[in-house]
Amino acid sequence: MAAEPNNWGRFGPDDQRGTLNLLTPAVVLDALRSATTGEVLSLAMPIRGATSSPAPQSVPHLPGRPLPQHFMSVDGGDYAAGARPIGAGLRVADDALVVTGHGTTTHMDALCHMWSGDELYNGHPAARVRSYGATRCGIERVGGVVARGVLYDLPGRLGLDHLPVGYRVEADLLAEIATPAPGDVAVVRTGWPVVWQRSREEYWSGQPGLSADAGRWLAAHDVAAVASDNAAIGGLNARGLADEPIEDDLHLILLHRHGIHLIEMLWLEELAAAGRTTFVFVAAPLRIEGGTGSPLTPLAIL
Repeated sequence: MAAEPNNWGRFGPDDQRGTLNLLTPAVVLDALRSATTGEVLSLAMPIRGATSSPAPQSVPHLPGRPLPQHFMSVDGGDYAAGARPIGAGLRVADDALVVTGHGTTTHMDALCHMWSGDELYNGHPAARVRSYGATRCGIERVGGVVARGVLYDLPGRLGLDHLPVGYRVEADLLAEIATPAPGDVAVVRTGWPVVWQRSREEYWSGQPGLSADAGRWLAAHDVAAVASDNAAIGGLNARGLADEPIEDDLHLILLHRHGIHLIEMLWLEELAAAGRTTFVFVAAPLRIEGGTGSPLTPLAIL
């Protein structure tokens, strides 16, 4: 059983969606009122296949993770070499993409991504996570997410370009910006992706992130999801690990105990520049059966 407090059993003994259950039709309709101009911003990092020589240097990622692989199965060179068109004057380009979302691109973590002991969120057996995927709490359970987004622009609040590498965001700083309503998506800007543009080594030296108490504060306010531009919601050290003890691990607090999905490695610079705290947040992970996560393109509708 998860440590208290938690959401186990709150949405029924068979629940596999956690606080996404808070996104009722009435909550979604209310969230849509947050759009006032209709401008749409992508909050996703680009996916650049490592088969293109500059790609590993051009997109933030964690070291040691398999980078996206992008291959062309049919391209213009095939026709230049004499390949037959598929019809009179008709040619086609085709490609294949292999992406492991965790640590390499904008993605959502499923509730089966991390746990402690022998049980996933809500007491589902961890043994149901098998070599072919998770038969409980997989990413296919998410569906589409339409909610009010609340931006916590922390560097903007502190007058910085980005948070310092060892910075841990406390709950009182979040509260200074906004108090989320049940069903909101908390979108946390650390500014850390801009560090990649000047130094990979600095980006890999650690990352700022939420403190455990900030995570508990968001959970206590019933957010539907937590999204951030860093790689792990919480902070990381130079080894790519959290320094906090296991009871304060943000993935265990949010994913495992409260059933709050996590969305990581967003690009939030244009959203911060727009000066909006609230907006419509839209995201739809790929329907990967048994997936522990999925690449996705979150949208902010202003």
